[in-house]
Amino acid sequence: MKVTKINLQEYLKKYFGFSKFKGLQEDAIECLIDGHNTFVVMPTGGGKSLIYQLPALILEGTAIVVSPLIALMKNQVDAIRGISAEPGIAHVLNSSLNKGEVARVKSDIESGITKLLYVAPESLTKEENIEFLKKQKITFFAIDEAHCISEWGHDFRPEYRNLKNIIYKIGNFPIVGLTATATQKVQDDILKNLGIPDAKTFKASFNRANLFYDVRPKTAEVEKDIIRFIRNYSGKSGIIYCLSRKKVEEIAQVLQVNGVKAVPYHAGLDAKTRARHQDMFLMEEVDVVVATIAFGMGIDKPDVRFVIHHDIPKSLESYYQETGRAGRDGGEGYCLAYYSYKDIEKLEKFLSGKPVAEQEIGNALLQEVVAYCETSMSRRKFLLHYFGEEFDEVNGEGADMDDNVRNPKKRVEAKDEVKILLEVVKETKEEYRSKEIINTLIGKENALLISHKTHQQSIFGIGKDQSDKHWMALIRQSIVEGLLKKEIEQYGVLKLTDKGKAFVKNPISFMMTEDHVYDMESDAGIITNSKGSGAVVDDQLMGMLKDLRKRVAKKLGVPPFVVFQDPSLEDMTLKYPTSLKELENVHGVGEGKARKFGKSFVELIGKYVEENDIVRPDDLIVKGTGVNSGLKLYIIQNTDKKIPLIDIAKSKGLEMPELVKVMEQIIYSGTKINIDYCLDDLLDEDQQEEIMDYFMEAESDKIQLALDEFDGDYDDEELRLMRIKFISEVAN
Repeated sequence: MKVTKINLQEYLKKYFGFSKFKGLQEDAIECLIDGHNTFVVMPTGGGKSLIYQLPALILEGTAIVVSPLIALMKNQVDAIRGISAEPGIAHVLNSSLNKGEVARVKSDIESGITKLLYVAPESLTKEENIEFLKKQKITFFAIDEAHCISEWGHDFRPEYRNLKNIIYKIGNFPIVGLTATATQKVQDDILKNLGIPDAKTFKASFNRANLFYDVRPKTAEVEKDIIRFIRNYSGKSGIIYCLSRKKVEEIAQVLQVNGVKAVPYHAGLDAKTRARHQDMFLMEEVDVVVATIAFGMGIDKPDVRFVIHHDIPKSLESYYQETGRAGRDGGEGYCLAYYSYKDIEKLEKFLSGKPVAEQEIGNALLQEVVAYCETSMSRRKFLLHYFGEEFDEVNGEGADMDDNVRNPKKRVEAKDEVKILLEVVKETKEEYRSKEIINTLIGKENALLISHKTHQQSIFGIGKDQSDKHWMALIRQSIVEGLLKKEIEQYGVLKLTDKGKAFVKNPISFMMTEDHVYDMESDAGIITNSKGSGAVVDDQLMGMLKDLRKRVAKKLGVPPFVVFQDPSLEDMTLKYPTSLKELENVHGVGEGKARKFGKSFVELIGKYVEENDIVRPDDLIVKGTGVNSGLKLYIIQNTDKKIPLIDIAKSKGLEMPELVKVMEQIIYSGTKINIDYCLDDLLDEDQQEEIMDYFMEAESDKIQLALDEFDGDYDDEELRLMRIKFISEVAN
């Protein structure tokens, strides 16, 4: 199938309800559809999953998505099923399935129903799965969370290392690797270990302009500060990260006692409790989850308004990934971290029992976290520099969204000191890390400096009039300004850049920011001018829509955002759609969403508009025509002739679920349809009688309730057709 740019826009609207792509999405999708190996580095919330989901839905066959966490897979499968009437469109294949469920998955793949198959690396290594997949039409492999393949990544998983060999066993297919956080070192590792050095790389900006970064000193009052902070976000969702299970339990209890709806989440809880707590958070039954880093990779909740780090994480990649769970819908996201060097010392102790190479890597990553927390320059600029991206801290998007910029410290001219620093790096032959350079500057001997006879050089103690903290701050700022660089392969050895060499020859002004002193009493932190997803025109209606969404979601057993995301609800409060056709014009609502979830929403809005005498903007009104009378007549005539339903659907270019939907509209409008002839081929007399009896006794004719009642004895289509028979015979 030839897919054009115009086609892609149409498919995007059809499946996901969006009228345009974000950033690099379209180019990356085109690359993958053309059969090329593709590598995508895109921050959390940037729309990575769409890059493999849309091609999978367009192309003929099944795409294999390798993902590290069961929760993450379930989340994505729910979302994809939410845009389709066919539940088999997306499946999970992992250790949580029983034999019957595995058989169903394989059957749907063989029959071409399944477009996306999510697998854990462990499931992919099973010989029986390899043999099965060899015989199927596979479109491509997507390796999600691809940083797991690198020991320099923040979530290294040894089982990811073998993926290349397994994929080659199954066949020669295009591979797309995707990650939300990767330094250049990790990117190189991913391409090498996946065997796709030729992959076209799409690297989006790591700048999340709607996130506010704030680091505060961790004192004995930290719990009070957290509660004070959360009270400013009453009724909004947030995550608090702690390093230990014990601390998770403690903080969760403190919050509960203080009236915050919070639950703990860590690996020490049994699987059922973890799943329940995660669902409570997704279903908005609680506002806050207190968690170890075991929580989050599977969470695709777009309206998390704050992420708090009670304890500092082990790497900036982890920090970036975890803070990235805030504000994924483009709205406000506050990232608050509490920092104490004691926490760093604890993490260093954890590393001490590990192999030397692992210790070296761990310590190098940890020092970057220290640098970020202690810096007094723009945190956004510092963070983006770490990921290889330059940022204009004056005019860049989100430039004022961090504590250091909002509360700027005094800047002093440090041209001469920078020259001294760079000369010391040069004179010590670019062999030392920051610690040794600082010891040289302040004249502090240690074994390494003595062995290199540095303590005998004229430069030894040249900067002793300043403190070690001052020189560390200057090193950090010189690195970010591009005068120095850290050699990753040698675990952080400092080297002069070309710009640094030029500075030594011809020093120019260098304004150094003095260390930041935090004021714990200040409330520098509550964002009131967030560049969110737009103002909500009608708060009252928004509240009603959210309540309805929660009820609908609970009934379907899916998270509220699978029904409609917040930006869609906000757009509804602007446009007041009162028909499904109008609903299709709302942001993020395609045909499938409108058909699947829209009825109760447009009914509620219609009633609200009438009761409150709301005048809707003329240019937003699209008149709905209801069921086309010609199509209605055609269906009635052809069912009278006992033409198979599948033939009626095909002749009108409809899928079976669409035909059933129109038939439902016909019978609910009071017209009879006789479909006994097709039901007799599907169900025997006893089965039909059982279902008719159920509808006669049921309090509601909702199909979901019937599915629950029969617990898998009948599928969705069988029950819908029987409901048509029931309404025709009993109600009409």
